[in-house]
Amino acid sequence: MKKVAIVTVAVLALGLAACNKNNAENNAANETAVENNAEADVNAATNDSVNAANNELNNASNAVENAGNAVSNVQNAAENK
Repeated sequence: MKKVAIVTVAVLALGLAACNKNNAENNAANETAVENNAEADVNAATNDSVNAANNELNNASNAVENAGNAVSNVQNAAENK
């Protein structure tokens, strides 16, 4: 009977040990998730700023082209007089 009790206690102890949370693993997983989310946020912010800068450069380029067209139009108007 003692052997059965010892085996039962051992099995219960192993069962309880298996059910315990491994806080180190959980903390590492949470930290990794936070880092991944932070990286995604930084990438999104970087992409937004790059897109905004590209848009402004395109706008400036268009303005220069429009100014060049205006000069050409004035020259053409002067030649057609």
